[in-house]
Amino acid sequence: MVPMSDTSKAPAAPYRSGFACFVGRPNAGKSTLTNALVGTKVAITSDRPQTTRHTVRGIVHRPDAQLVLVDTPGLHKPRTLLGERLNDLVRSTWAEVDVIGFCLPADQKLGPGDKFIAKELAEIKKTPKVAIVTKTDLVDSKRLAEQLIAIQQLGVELGIEWAEIIPVSAVGDKQVGLVADLLTKLLPKGQPLYPDGDLTDEPEQIMVAELIREAALEGVRDELPHSLAVVVEEMLPREDRPADRPLLDIHANVYIERQSQKAIVIGAKGARLKHVGTTARKHIEALLGTPVYLDLHVKVAKDWQRDPKQLRKLGF
Repeated sequence: MVPMSDTSKAPAAPYRSGFACFVGRPNAGKSTLTNALVGTKVAITSDRPQTTRHTVRGIVHRPDAQLVLVDTPGLHKPRTLLGERLNDLVRSTWAEVDVIGFCLPADQKLGPGDKFIAKELAEIKKTPKVAIVTKTDLVDSKRLAEQLIAIQQLGVELGIEWAEIIPVSAVGDKQVGLVADLLTKLLPKGQPLYPDGDLTDEPEQIMVAELIREAALEGVRDELPHSLAVVVEEMLPREDRPADRPLLDIHANVYIERQSQKAIVIGAKGARLKHVGTTARKHIEALLGTPVYLDLHVKVAKDWQRDPKQLRKLGF
């Protein structure tokens, strides 16, 4: 008698790995969603638009897949050389990923910025596109339904066939896991791209500079965010420290474009800069897992956003 094959065990789904990138206009919730999916802070978040300047990779490890998230700057109409370079960075990233997540905030009607990006996405034929409706915690169900219909209609108008349209709240942790499931399903089969436990491939110095910039952006006036850049000049373990009490010395410069902005960053009697240092240091220590001495200096790099030489010096 021939034994019957055991059909009770379904074959295991193939392991998938690949890159997904989030696009959207500035302040659409891309960095917050990246951090929620990775489970830790790998991208800086701010209520100021245009805070992301580098493509930060966050790595999501799952039993069935490894999803590498590329968080790009918001695509926008550039007014400076920096703006043009950020847009070029976005487009080159789109060309290299396996799936694109288009982030559209639920609390704002589709505007010219969204349509500008959607038109660009329509030109990319082969890459699957997922429309992700962010910030759903800020709207009621009627407003959310209207936004979902508007996004579906936008796809029809431009010839974009959405692989999925999904509402999510990264802050309220609603449907974040489902976003990971849907993106993972669209990745190619393949082995892990990064070692288990790695959460980002961003160099530590860049991450530290971004955390300082995030702290410096908190509660400042509107004209400052675009004008602020941070460069970590040195990160060295303090010599002559016992092994059980290490200390990392970090020296960083905060660059602004005009002398008049210096007072905004430093504050009365240096109080604001001190607060920036304290806030940034806590995040840096959490990131690096070691006590830190943070030395900050504010410097003027006149009109750096328009000067190719200065942009190179500041890492753009």
